[in-house]
Amino acid sequence: MLEIKAEKRIEKGKSFSRRLRINNKFPGVLYGVNKNIMLLTLDHNIIFNLQKKIEFYKENLFLLVENHKYIVKVQAVQRHPFKLKLLHIDFLYI
Repeated sequence: MLEIKAEKRIEKGKSFSRRLRINNKFPGVLYGVNKNIMLLTLDHNIIFNLQKKIEFYKENLFLLVENHKYIVKVQAVQRHPFKLKLLHIDFLYI
């Protein structure tokens, strides 16, 4: 299984997301049925390189957030319309 490191974030909104993207990071979210929603910050280059692999979309992933391991699946990925950039990613608890 692929392993992804993420950080929890508290702030949200358009201006905060823009500041993240300027610093080569981007926002994400982890959610599931009867689970708490967790807002995440991810490193763009690492995820961009991982998402080129088929396993990224088809298999379960390990998501490391503050020394806790979650088993997740990629639910949705938002990409920039013409730049090779990821804008947002949704993970689903397994």
